[in-house]
Amino acid sequence: MENIRIAPAGDSSILIEFGHEIKPEINQKISATVQLLKAQHTPGVIDIIPAFCSLLINYDPRVISYGEMKKRVQEIVKMEVKAGETRKKVYEIPVCYGGEFGPDIQAIADHAGLSVGEVIEIHSSRDYLIYMLGFLPGFCYLGGLDERIHTPRLASPRLKISAGSVGIGGSQTGIYPLDSPGGWQLMGMTPVKTYDPDREVPILVEAGDYIRFVPIDETEFYRIKELVDKGEYQCTIREGD
Repeated sequence: MENIRIAPAGDSSILIEFGHEIKPEINQKISATVQLLKAQHTPGVIDIIPAFCSLLINYDPRVISYGEMKKRVQEIVKMEVKAGETRKKVYEIPVCYGGEFGPDIQAIADHAGLSVGEVIEIHSSRDYLIYMLGFLPGFCYLGGLDERIHTPRLASPRLKISAGSVGIGGSQTGIYPLDSPGGWQLMGMTPVKTYDPDREVPILVEAGDYIRFVPIDETEFYRIKELVDKGEYQCTIREGD
């Protein structure tokens, strides 16, 4: 982390660049910096936006100058972040794979030379790091998809993909938080809303958290969906190293 670069981004933002590689170590530093910035409650900070290798801070220049903001940032990024200082938070997201919820799962399996069952087992066997949020509110850019199930995007994107759809696009997997066009291969659906504008905290997760996909059947899907619609469902969240 010796090559951290701090520079202005317009007249009311400051950009911290932590490197040029998408790596868990860089993401950990970014997440820790976000936590430290929030803990300090710096006057004038409007928003903190993490990305794969950088962090953008929007601030009100009428409240805090660029010079003062840069000084505070420099002090924070010098702080050592050691393993164990931040807890790993894993959200278990139930997914009903295949059928009407996952119309492309057979294509994913055929491309990988695997059975559908093997694809599901591989996809649901690991914790995926959320590197950043973007594209749509609550859309998670996840790292760690097993190379065996990397699958090209559709040649012709769909005009509408339903909210909650879980898919694969190239080397990434993720959840569509809203109805939207998209070209990812769909393998399942979750009844959980990763974005809900009526919720006190609309976006369910944050960059630096993890997601684990948990296979469920159709009966369980509709049972959970009913609870979600009533505002009574809580994802299982576990902590790890």
